[in-house]
Amino acid sequence: MTGAAELAGWHLAYSGKVRDLYVPEGATLHEAPEMLMVASDRVSAFDRVLEPAIPGKGELLTTLTRWWTERLGLPTQLADGADDRTPEAVRGRAMLVRMLDMLPVECVVRGRVTGSGLKEYQRVGSISGVALPEGLRDGDALPEPIYTPAWKAPQGEHDENVSFERTVELVGAADADAIRDMSLSVYAMGAAIAEEAGLVLADTKFEFGRDRLTGELVLADEVLTPDSSRYWDAAALAEGRVESFDKQIVRDWLAANWDGEGDPPRLPADVVERTAARYRELFDRLTSSAG
Repeated sequence: MTGAAELAGWHLAYSGKVRDLYVPEGATLHEAPEMLMVASDRVSAFDRVLEPAIPGKGELLTTLTRWWTERLGLPTQLADGADDRTPEAVRGRAMLVRMLDMLPVECVVRGRVTGSGLKEYQRVGSISGVALPEGLRDGDALPEPIYTPAWKAPQGEHDENVSFERTVELVGAADADAIRDMSLSVYAMGAAIAEEAGLVLADTKFEFGRDRLTGELVLADEVLTPDSSRYWDAAALAEGRVESFDKQIVRDWLAANWDGEGDPPRLPADVVERTAARYRELFDRLTSSAG
């Protein structure tokens, strides 16, 4: 059960862990000129969709993506007249976008060593082929932000961290260079704005696609949201504590209460409420500090 809305004139073409993609009735994802990208309130961790959902999450992430896109002056994926043509039932948490041919690369930029990057570093001393200094600990700042791409695996498989050279094989040298440079540039701008709000942008991931009509390479999907990024409180970090503004609350509770076998347990009400509150606090801090 996806929990996706039924929308007159639109066909549900794909339902992912947290997003639903619609195309006009009678069209397919392969031929439609545009699609409706709807962010649900569903939350996932360890590749599993959990219950219950996080109230207001879809609208907050959509609003924040649009805020970042405007703030950074990025080319937009939005279709002409998107707001007026978005169905009322999903307005606020949906974006009517031009159809893109997505590149099979997840563009991860890291300013801190943590998460899966930390595990890889501890195992081989590098992340995605980028050699790093010895002795780094969880949360340490890297000498400079690094680009650590991943191959976007087919549905049902796990994404795989790859070297930059592998992305050249996947998308060609020109596009590999372009998405690396754009990813590092957007991360730098985002980190500077986050710093104004007393936040550290530890890492983030981007996706890019090429417009089917114009050939333009466009930053797609969500941008610098707490679902695609790790935001930490700068003051707490200076004291040696990590206070995150993403779904780490969910990850921590699930890791402590589920062995990974069978269906995951339902999230307690307080975990849902605290997660929603952290999302809202991040949104308020970013948008109020940067205007």
